Amino acid sequence: MPKLKITIGRIAVEVRPYDTPTAAAVLAAAPFESRATIWPGEVYFQAPFHAPREEGAHDVVELGEMAFRPEGEVLIMGYGPTPCSEGDEIRLASASNIWGKVEGDAGHLRDLAGIEAGELVRVEVVE
Repeated sequence: MPKLKITIGRIAVEVRPYDTPTAAAVLAAAPFESRATIWPGEVYFQAPFHAPREEGAHDVVELGEMAFRPEGEVLIMGYGPTPCSEGDEIRLASASNIWGKVEGDAGHLRDLAGIEAGELVRVEVVE
């Protein structure tokens, strides 16, 4: 399966999609652009597709996991504790489909804290 590159402002990551229906939908929609929305601990942006909630969807994610929330049809990049978190966990607002993971060290995702609302997001296939 090809990789995706997600660029938000000055931050770019490569994502290895999982073999899931949501990952297939992201790949089929790419390339596309959106605008970043900010919530403490995460950046999310509108996706140009619909996907139902998958079995195994959950709200607590690991740093580097890519999520899709069916309500609102948004792709989510969590990078730290959110208002819903307990302790240092990354807890999204609701259960979301986990569709991929950042390749390599995901620690630089913490730089997403410096992203401003409305910044351009670009999702493209790179492989």
